[in-house]
Amino acid sequence: MSPITDHPLRYKLSNELHARPFPALKAPCRAVYLAVKKAEEAASRDRNLDLEHLFDLLDRYGATHPQPGATHYFGKIGQYMLKWEQHTEFVTYTVFLNGLSDRPFDPADFEVFPNDWLERAPGVRMTSALIRCALRPDDATMEQHIEDWFVSESVAMSSVIDDQAVIAGDFRIDTAGHLRFGLFVGPDVGERRMGRIVQRLCEIETYKVMSMLGFTRVKWIAPRISEIDKELTDLMDAMTHGNKRTDQTLKSLLSVSAELETLSAQTSFRFGATGAYEAIVTQRISVLREERFNGRQTFAEFMMRRYDPAMRTVKATEQQLANLSNRAMRAADLLRTMVEVERSAQNQQLLESMNHRADMQLRLQETVEGLSVVAISYYAVSLMSYLLYPVASLIGLSKGMLTALVTLPVVLFVWMMIRRIRKMVEAKGPDM
Repeated sequence: MSPITDHPLRYKLSNELHARPFPALKAPCRAVYLAVKKAEEAASRDRNLDLEHLFDLLDRYGATHPQPGATHYFGKIGQYMLKWEQHTEFVTYTVFLNGLSDRPFDPADFEVFPNDWLERAPGVRMTSALIRCALRPDDATMEQHIEDWFVSESVAMSSVIDDQAVIAGDFRIDTAGHLRFGLFVGPDVGERRMGRIVQRLCEIETYKVMSMLGFTRVKWIAPRISEIDKELTDLMDAMTHGNKRTDQTLKSLLSVSAELETLSAQTSFRFGATGAYEAIVTQRISVLREERFNGRQTFAEFMMRRYDPAMRTVKATEQQLANLSNRAMRAADLLRTMVEVERSAQNQQLLESMNHRADMQLRLQETVEGLSVVAISYYAVSLMSYLLYPVASLIGLSKGMLTALVTLPVVLFVWMMIRRIRKMVEAKGPDM
């Protein structure tokens, strides 16, 4: 025993690299392939339904079940071999049959999957294919087979694995609903290598179809993206020329931004998956090490002409959506700046108005103070006169003369007292 403790997942992670071995095939043979995907929200599906569907097929052939929670299976069902794999969005079934049927790509081979079992599949068929693996004949015979089996204008054919095998296919769905692939191998091709070639053909087709889902999503949102582009341009024009009120522009901009965020959320997973699937298709083709065969287009050339433009469209749309989101963000920043400038101008006008009102209040206050001095002085002089009238008679002064003598000192005293009170109030004002 090692004195050091292993990470709990050490063996699981190591075994994962060897969990899905390639089948070992010997020519001549056939393969029947099926990929099933839930129509909506496949990545978050109940994966136990995938296993239950597999168990149903295994029970029909009396085969043993894999371990609970398994994501792959390879075993014998009747006289055939079955390879089952569970992926993020789909599951695949590949059945290998020995020998060749009298009829090339005989639809009867697909009957290895019972009809009632297919009807209960937890999803829909994304693709299915019939693969015919034969020993390599002379070139003329191979050319004749290609002419008989495939549509000439679409067929792709190439020599692979250092000219040890030839692959062919037209990526068209035949009348039985399946794609067709032909594989011709030389006598020196090992069973594992032949299994890898068949696996690569199945993966190329499956990931091609899965990545094309992103292209269909693009066709769905492209008209609306064009409309949003025009709306943003119109909003920027309105902001530049001041044709709309700021609050109306802000409301429209918020609506556009919300829709862009919704579109981004709805497409982010699909666009990301499309990029990953495209990379797998490219990698699977590259490992075949294709060479041109008798002037035919290779699989890579077929993808370059038919498949790559669709993938570029997906990438362009994804970039356009990101650019629109950035434009909306910049427009919002610009509009926010415009609102702040308008608010600053309004605040400036408000301050000026407040200053004007303060000046008016000061003038009114000074006027009131003057009137207060007169009023208070009037009552004070009256009171002083009544108090001094007896004295006036003693010193021989008349009431009018006494009042006149008292008025000026009283008014001056009242004025000084009011000024002092105002200064005291002003001095204590900030602390009150």
